[in-house]
Amino acid sequence: MPAKSAGATLRVTQVKSSISHIARNRGTLRALGLHGIGSTVEVPANDATRGMVRQVRFLVTVEETAGSVRPAAANDGDRRMGGDEEKQ
Repeated sequence: MPAKSAGATLRVTQVKSSISHIARNRGTLRALGLHGIGSTVEVPANDATRGMVRQVRFLVTVEETAGSVRPAAANDGDRRMGGDEEKQ
């Protein structure tokens, strides 16, 4: 395993569909915060999340980054919810 730095994160992107895979794999994708093909999240690079990614490694791609963790829903939540723009 690569060395782990204090602020390291993993950028996980779903590249294959979870259709026709066992419920355990679909649940792991949801627990990681992935909602479909092309969905990307940044999760902390700890043993728990590395284990989750390992269980679905055939459905995702992973990049190790150094930085703060964004909430799982932050990447597509604004697009669906309409955002909090000020009306003029």
